[in-house]
Order: sequence, then structure tokens, then C-alpha cells
Amino acid sequence: MIRTQIYLTSDQRLQLAAIATADGKKQSEIIREALDDFISRHNRDRRQAVLRQAAGIWGGRTDLTPLGTLRRTWDRD
Repeated sequence: MIRTQIYLTSDQRLQLAAIATADGKKQSEIIREALDDFISRHNRDRRQAVLRQAAGIWGGRTDLTPLGTLRRTWDRD
């Protein structure tokens, strides 16, 4: 692990201490868990944004074979 410093407000510090005490964990554990959750949500949101941007990018293209036509070639008799 890499040691780092952060600045907390007084209220954040008090709330963090209360959560750590209630959960029987160190404050650093609580911070790491919270950061892991934040990173996970951020990555999920970023993936969804990329997918939304990519949706329909092939729409309106006249130089591509229509998907229905391609699918019919995949059908087995």
C-alpha cells in the first residue's frame, strides 16, 4: 500500500470515527472501502456513457449490407 494524506472537514472526521467505531474497523479501512465503491461506480458510469455514445453509430449508413440480409445468410436450411 502507498501512504497518502487527505484533508477532512471536522464533520467528516467525526462521522468517519463514528462509523469506524460502530463497524470495528480502522478509519483507513473505511476510507479505502469508500474509495473502492466510488471508483467502481465511476467506471460503471463511464462504460455506460461510452455505450450510449456508440449506440446507433452505424445508423443511416448506405454502404453496409442491412443486418436482416446478413442474418438470412446465417440461417440454416
